[in-house]
Formats: sequence, C-alpha cells, structure tokens
Amino acid sequence: MEKLAKRALLVDFYGPLLTEKQRNVWDLHYQQDLSLTEIAEVEHISRQAIHDLLKRTERILDEYEDKLGLVQRFWTEREKLIEVQTLLQGLTKQDFSSLVAYERHQKIRAMIEDVFANIAAY
Repeated sequence: MEKLAKRALLVDFYGPLLTEKQRNVWDLHYQQDLSLTEIAEVEHISRQAIHDLLKRTERILDEYEDKLGLVQRFWTEREKLIEVQTLLQGLTKQDFSSLVAYERHQKIRAMIEDVFANIAAY
C-alpha cells in the first residue's frame, strides 16, 4: 500500500484517538499541504517542534495499527470484495439454471456493488 494512502487510512481509522493539536497539525501538513515552517507560524511554535509532533503522531498511528490492525483488516476485506465483484461480473444469465437464481444473483451483485462504491475511494 502506498505510504500516503496508508497515512490517510490510519488517520481515518485512528484520528479520533489523537489529541486536537496532533489532528490539527496533521491536517495542516497532509491535507492542506502546508510546510513545516508555515505550520510553525500558525501554531506559534518552532519548525522543529512541528517536525517532532508529526513524527510522534505517525509513530502513535503505527502503534495503534500494530495493536488493532483495523487498516489491514479493511484493506484485506476490500481486496476480497474486488475479487467477488469481478467474479460476479463474469456471470451471465445463461450460467443459471432458473430465472429465480439469476434474479437472486442480480440482487446480490447490486448489493455488493453498492457496498463497493462506498469504499472504492480508498
């Protein structure tokens, strides 16, 4: 997983566990793309303090993931869902012995595509 995408997922899952200052500085740097110097001016602390805070926050997020594994579990389930979606797309009406079975397949496929649409952005 790309490092930037992993950081985004870590904050999505564990951001509420961070302090307000950690969340704010993280947002300013990674979401709003401010430099460390710009953030230091906004926060009225040194550039080095911002650097240290970001590194400490990243370490905290990694520790949460090591202990809880929510991002890895999400990513694994997402990959499974992509595989299921691909398999379902390969089925045609002729693959089913009855119209009822085909209609059930279509309903399941629609439900899975709806779930996938909600998580595909990650």
